Amino acid sequence: MVDFSKVEKVLRQLEREFDGRVKVDIVERVLYEKDATAIPIETKTPQAVIFPTSKEEVRRIVEVLYNEEIPMIPRGAGSCLTGGAVGYRGDEVVISFEKMNKFRIDLDNATVVAQPGVITYELQRAVEKHGLFYPPDPSSYKFSTIGGNIAENAGGPRCVKYGVTRDYVLGLEGVIKYGETFKFGAPVMKDVAGYDFTKFLVGSEGTLGIITEAILRLIPLPKERRVLLAFFDRLEDVGRAVTKIMTSGVFPSALEFMDRACIKAVNDYKGLGLPEDKVGLLLIEIDGHPIAVQEELVEVENLLKEMGVDVRVARTKEEKDNLWAARRALGPAISKLGSGKVNEDIVVPRSRLAEYIPAVNRLAEKYGLICAIFGHIGDGNLHVNFMFDKSNPEEVQRVERAVEELFKLTIDFGGSITGEHGVGITKKPFLKLQLGDVGIELVRGVKKLFDPLNLFNPGKLVDL
Repeated sequence: MVDFSKVEKVLRQLEREFDGRVKVDIVERVLYEKDATAIPIETKTPQAVIFPTSKEEVRRIVEVLYNEEIPMIPRGAGSCLTGGAVGYRGDEVVISFEKMNKFRIDLDNATVVAQPGVITYELQRAVEKHGLFYPPDPSSYKFSTIGGNIAENAGGPRCVKYGVTRDYVLGLEGVIKYGETFKFGAPVMKDVAGYDFTKFLVGSEGTLGIITEAILRLIPLPKERRVLLAFFDRLEDVGRAVTKIMTSGVFPSALEFMDRACIKAVNDYKGLGLPEDKVGLLLIEIDGHPIAVQEELVEVENLLKEMGVDVRVARTKEEKDNLWAARRALGPAISKLGSGKVNEDIVVPRSRLAEYIPAVNRLAEKYGLICAIFGHIGDGNLHVNFMFDKSNPEEVQRVERAVEELFKLTIDFGGSITGEHGVGITKKPFLKLQLGDVGIELVRGVKKLFDPLNLFNPGKLVDL
């Protein structure tokens, strides 16, 4: 039984300590009840939203809430797609990092120290002015935060060459049970002092503690980027083309797939005039030194033409930017195909893609659903989208059954139920499919070590 009177008393105490930055008005609280999750899930309005401005303030908030056994939800921009930033109990307090949005660049060590509320795009633009590069680029990069990216181990199109968020986190500071603080890692490339808790915390979805600062690795900014499109008449040729590119000695910075439904949707949304009679396309980006990029572009173009594939090269920066804008607009574009949309970010081995995609289409047909598939095919990470009428309960049930079967299919193909979006609430029932009994118990054991009272983002990933 939730003791709301106790929660109210604690919040009054925090209101006195955090002048004007503890919001308890229902109008303000309700704005933090939902995140970007499309699947219908039951949520409850938090009891308060607190806006810390420093590490010490976060430590104090956690100390008070943890000792009073009040659950807390860390929140960046609320762009999570699996219910990772919402509450379900009703007594939670949201810790919003909107005001902790500062960062400092260390040019000598090619690193940046960032607070969790920093917008990913703003950090990227700032470091690029110094000839440096922070590669992780989730589709939400223009509004998602570094803290949220770390919580979910966010990826994006560039992962095929550059890796995910975890590959760029050198160190973390934060707060765990009872307000205890930790500091793992350093602004160095080599560090084997004990267990690698830095990498372990990336992707923990806020269930182990609250991150207050991160040291991020930067690399040299590529001098040139070129983009080409390849259009396919047969799905099996898509898989063959991916294999040929990845074994050609050319390492694309992005290798993106869009199926026929996506091509039509983005045409309707952006008016690009892409051929809609094709089963799919690849968007291929190559980056690096301008001379090398030009040579590799020609090599990939010739390789594809030898397969009989229709190839178009973006000749200008405007053409390149338009193609990427279309790719990043796919989410809203395909949303117009139905009042509801479920976007599952599964991963399968690249060698199985030619079999997997038709299997997914057969699954959609079985349940009478519109299906659109796109994603980062270079690393096997596809976004399977089922569109449906969310006002139709029977159709909603069909989508739920299709999603469950999709996850089982993915595991059977040797893949993972999530590549970028995390587990959160929506995928928690299926985590055991992938990890098994022993894996789930290990996850629970780690959770108990960091958070024995289950107060950090409870209900996500695993239950205690």
